[in-house]
Amino acid sequence: MIKYKPAIVVVSAASGTGKTTVINRILEIEHGLFYSVSATTRPKRPNEKNGKDYIFIKRDTFKKWIKEHKLLEWAEVYGEYYGTPKEPIEKALSLGQSVIADLDVNGMKEIKKHYSEDAVSVFLFPPDFDTLIERLKNRGTETESQLKIRIERLKHELANAPLYDYWVLNDSVEHAARRILSILHSMESLSSRLSPFKIHL
Repeated sequence: MIKYKPAIVVVSAASGTGKTTVINRILEIEHGLFYSVSATTRPKRPNEKNGKDYIFIKRDTFKKWIKEHKLLEWAEVYGEYYGTPKEPIEKALSLGQSVIADLDVNGMKEIKKHYSEDAVSVFLFPPDFDTLIERLKNRGTETESQLKIRIERLKHELANAPLYDYWVLNDSVEHAARRILSILHSMESLSSRLSPFKIHL
């Protein structure tokens, strides 16, 4: 019989697109899927849970993990470190679990480099860019100069979309979640990835 091979799907998006909500829905639908939790040195916010939203560690520990090659990828953002622990992903794959990871474009490139044909990348688009900008403006949480920086960052993030294998429009959480799952299931079923397995009739 055919034994499906687990895969990794990396999901990226411009800030405010609703990526976290879509990923949470994916995890509700697909119970056997492993979510890769990133490690960070930034302080934990009141509504966050250690091990669920992030793995919160000290800066010295993070640097030690870098030296010990315990991270698949890492980056320094606004003075804080973020990275993807290697061991949980390796363990999930060895148990036959596919993995979903929420990463930026640099993290996506590193995962694709490490896992080659076992990883697929998805860029999640907002339904409308103008609406996304208006949403940011209406929040009133940023100054005019901060808003300009945020908008320029959004444009930069969207400009990376051609680097991804698939594009998915977040026109609704349900549609986007199920479309990403269909991409993952296709990866699990690719004959080129299953060829090492013997087919017993």
